[in-house]
Amino acid sequence: MDGRWRDVGVLAGALFAVNVVARLIIRLGFDGDDTVADRVSLAMFVVIGLILAVVAFRWGRRRPLAAWAADVTVAVLVAMALTVLVGPLLVGHNPFAGGAGTFFAQIWLYLLASGAGVLIGYLVLTALGLDHRSQQLKRYAEVKAAKPRRVVRR
Repeated sequence: MDGRWRDVGVLAGALFAVNVVARLIIRLGFDGDDTVADRVSLAMFVVIGLILAVVAFRWGRRRPLAAWAADVTVAVLVAMALTVLVGPLLVGHNPFAGGAGTFFAQIWLYLLASGAGVLIGYLVLTALGLDHRSQQLKRYAEVKAAKPRRVVRR
């Protein structure tokens, strides 16, 4: 159980670190240039999606969907809260400076990028037949095929 929460914490920390790096790149290198800031933000969301696709692929091989999906959900929600509330403070901005529209747009974009990443990772895993359920069904079929047919006397 301890390792499970450690993995969730590491994932949340990694997702938040991606946001911090993107904010620092925008702040130190391109402060005031909105087109570059938008591109860096887009790249950040792509990286977050890729990280979650890899996590879904790796965790989906080892554990059932219900177990790892709950962990990923917790990690994404914690990372999103840190990104929206703490991230702007690290670069000297107010989280609510852009108004309610900008605040909620960040939340929706984060959820969209993370959801797309998890979905792509799990769909690739399922399409390859490497997910936990497919492997269980494969083992079951092999065990049933290996047993000789039982002869019934009449």
